[in-house]
Formats: sequence, C-alpha cells, structure tokens
Amino acid sequence: MALKLIIVGGGRMGSALAEGLLAASWCAPSDLAILESTLETRAALEERFRGVGVLAGIEFADVGTDTGAVLCVKPDHAEGAARLVGAVGIVRLLSVVAGLSTARLEAVFPGPVAVIRAMPNTPVLVRKGASAIAGGSHVTSADLEWAESILGAVGSVVRVTERHLDAVTGLSGSMPAYLYLVVESLIEAGVHQGLSREVARQLVVDTFEGSAVLLSATGESPEELRAQVTSPGGTTAAGLRILESRAVRAAFLDAVAAAAERSRQLGR
Repeated sequence: MALKLIIVGGGRMGSALAEGLLAASWCAPSDLAILESTLETRAALEERFRGVGVLAGIEFADVGTDTGAVLCVKPDHAEGAARLVGAVGIVRLLSVVAGLSTARLEAVFPGPVAVIRAMPNTPVLVRKGASAIAGGSHVTSADLEWAESILGAVGSVVRVTERHLDAVTGLSGSMPAYLYLVVESLIEAGVHQGLSREVARQLVVDTFEGSAVLLSATGESPEELRAQVTSPGGTTAAGLRILESRAVRAAFLDAVAAAAERSRQLGR
C-alpha cells in the first residue's frame, strides 16, 4: 500500500511532526516514512518510531498518487530535496524551510505541484507550536486543509498570504528566543535579590506558564490582565515604570522588525 506521507528530513522538526501525527492518529505508522541521509539519525529514528519506514532515499519509498511530502531540511538542501520528491510524482508539498518561497520550490518541479509554505516555531516539539501557512500558485483549499491537518497535530495554525510570512518569522518564529531571554533575565534578577537560582527559576517558569494559561483561558486582553496586577503606586507599578523608561516595548518592536527583515534577505 502506498504511503500517505513522506517527511523529508528526520531532525528535530521532522521527528516532532512524526510524533505529533502518530499521537493524533493522523496516520498509522505504516502510512508514514521519514527520509534521512545520516546513518546515526536513521538508527535513532528507527528505535523511536517502530513501524515507520525510515529510509535513506526517496527511491526506497512506496509513492502513490495521493502521497504527500513535508520538507524539513536546511535551506541549502531544500531545492535539491524538492527536485527528488518531484521526480517520483509527489504533487503536494508542505515546506517548513525558512526563507524559501513557494515560487522557488515550484520552479524545480517538472509539472504543477501544490506547494504550501509554513513557518512553525520550536514549541511544536511539545505539540504546542504556533504555525502560519501560505499557499503557492497551484494550491487549492483542499491543499491548505491538508497542510493544516499536519501542523494542527503539533499546535495551532493560521493562514496568511505569503508576503506576511516574513513578519510571522520575525514574530512567532523567533519569539521563543525573545521569551527565553526574558525568562533568563528575570531568573538573574531574582538571584540578585538574594534568591537561590533554583527557587528563582521555579518561580519565573511557573509564573510564565501560568500567565500564558490565564491569558488564553480568560480571553481578556494583556492590557486588562496587566492592569489587574498593577495597583496605583504599588510594587508592580514601580517595576513597570523602569521597564517603560528603558524602552522595553520599543526594543521588542525593533527586534521583530529586524528579524522580519533578515527573513526577507534570506529569501532573496
């Protein structure tokens, strides 16, 4: 029986997608294959995903007319990998390769292929990712639904136009690093105030997680929730006054803008 999906690249993103799809019963292990060129990685994948075909090359895959592929390789390998899957008849491709346009991928195929470009982020590793997708020139609504079903197994998915994917890269794609820097800084602040690093870390991480759940569960705006913590003339107001005086808000605006511009440069 032909495969339902081929994941090209068995690194962190590819293996996270495989795990999420299997956990969500999106497919049976026998319906899925992972292409991975590195011998050591293939051995680890075979141990982790029993029943999934872990292959060294596309020539070993059982490809049918309905088989789709997900491209999870480095940008400098992406066009070559897309050319290989196109040569065996894949007509639907989801790419999570940063900065590579749908037009560039479409150009390597011998005929029309539905190419969907996506920008996920690292929380897909714990199935809490936030992804955005955009379709190329041959994509139908059914193709977008197919892509959403894959990324939806590892988090939430939104649809955008492709010209907005650079902004998505600068915002949610890079955002885990911004937040980790904030967490790192707050832990250090707790240590400077006399707390042990272990206690400071637990307080910061648990508060970070709880605040995110509160924001999502209540549906209230971040401004409203911030106001609930900020008593006039109180401790939180004193701390926020320092953050505003140091232009923290403007720094985040500039960081997202810089990351988005770098994404545009990489795609040229």
